[in-house]
Amino acid sequence: MKNTFEQKWQFTPDMFETKEHVLLGLVVVTCVVTHVCCPPPGGPSPYSRALEEALRTQIFTTDGYQVLQRPSERVIVQVSLSLLTVNDLDIRDQTLSLTGFFTFYWQDERLDWSSDSTYDNIRFLFSSETYVWRPPLLIENSVEDVSIISDKNVPMRFNNRGLVTWNPAGIYKVACEADTRYYPMDIQTCNLTVTAWAYTTNEITLLFKDNPFDLTFYSTNGEWQLISTETILPEAIARGGQSFSGLDFQIKLRRRPMFHILNTLFPVALMAILSATVFKLPAESGEKIGFALTILLAYTVYLTLISENIPSTSVTVCYLSLYLALTLSLGSMSVLCTILVLNVYFRSDEDEPMPGWLKRLTLKVLARIASYKNKCCCFTFNDTKIHPVNETPSTEPVSVMLQEVEQPDLVKKPNRRRSKHQDEIPLEPASPTPSSTRALITIMDETDLTWKELSIILDRLFFVIFMSVILLSTTGLFYLILGEWINAVSNIPDE
Repeated sequence: MKNTFEQKWQFTPDMFETKEHVLLGLVVVTCVVTHVCCPPPGGPSPYSRALEEALRTQIFTTDGYQVLQRPSERVIVQVSLSLLTVNDLDIRDQTLSLTGFFTFYWQDERLDWSSDSTYDNIRFLFSSETYVWRPPLLIENSVEDVSIISDKNVPMRFNNRGLVTWNPAGIYKVACEADTRYYPMDIQTCNLTVTAWAYTTNEITLLFKDNPFDLTFYSTNGEWQLISTETILPEAIARGGQSFSGLDFQIKLRRRPMFHILNTLFPVALMAILSATVFKLPAESGEKIGFALTILLAYTVYLTLISENIPSTSVTVCYLSLYLALTLSLGSMSVLCTILVLNVYFRSDEDEPMPGWLKRLTLKVLARIASYKNKCCCFTFNDTKIHPVNETPSTEPVSVMLQEVEQPDLVKKPNRRRSKHQDEIPLEPASPTPSSTRALITIMDETDLTWKELSIILDRLFFVIFMSVILLSTTGLFYLILGEWINAVSNIPDE
């Protein structure tokens, strides 16, 4: 048995070499464990929940952190806005709704632990407004919730040097004084104003961050297109005899016009032109008054449908509203003018002869404006020639009229008695002057003008007047509303 034991525990040189390796490994492991678990005095401790809890206890309890006390005598707060989307711009209510989140930065030296190397491995801490002071800020032009920006669910992040970062988000509905003159191709500029509350400019100063307007996560709106953004640093806002710091975030929006062109402008202009075509309809058809009333009723019904989209503000006058009022007036006047034309058309020339002054007014003014029978306001009526009796006249009616109408400009017969032989010699009339020609033609035309011809002249006259007014007003409307829109197209960024 002794020999067996000696053989089992017999030490050989190879065994000593193996033991030396084992001892060396044990020493290395011991040193590593000791260095990790027991750091040398004055060195940083590894991160652990116990270490973070100890840091929180030191900051908020041991050092006596007060939430209601501002960090310093004057706190500088840097602000930026990240715009997510434009929800709606209500022209009728003069409000803008948008979604985004603010980012506020300020320095709080009471949260600085960079001087204590024990907590070097803790770079950031998170807390809420319940335990950390935050600047009381509000959106001054808000129309729904005029209160301090606050959200206990949004954590505050601060580093070891006491720089606090806070990102409250929300849907903000603010007042926006809209300019409706160029509706529906209008461009609106709205502001979102952030101001300090309770703390004056000597206590809290608001400044913009390096990139104050962030559009990285912006989503486009189907009705409004974002043209540009701008930040404005206004003068101190006075309230109650004291000045407070404020910032303005300005956005410029352009309405996408295609929907309103197809559903508003084009139908309105088309019905306006139709209201003038009633004067091209013959009176014998018996449909003139029915056609005019149908257009007027259709126009009135369509106005009730689009009235919901037209801005109801009276701060600025909408050019489209003026155009609609003018077109509606023209539609009503076309009905009255149609009644007048029909009244003239069905009068009898025998029972009710046309007054002479009306004939002269019609031939000298109305017929020229209406270009009736090749008459024009820029030329004379007809260049009719008068021939002597020994020549063949160009037209028979004119020769007959010359013998029947007394003309003061023609050569008068001598008062002395002539012999019978002299009476047989025909007198040749002198060449008539232009004034005598015009007088002759006027007399001739006045005898031929009838009530039906007058109604035709009135139809042509009303058509010229109504169509000219409609075309001029339509061209003026599109020129006004397109001018501002075209000027802004070059400034629209690519989406």
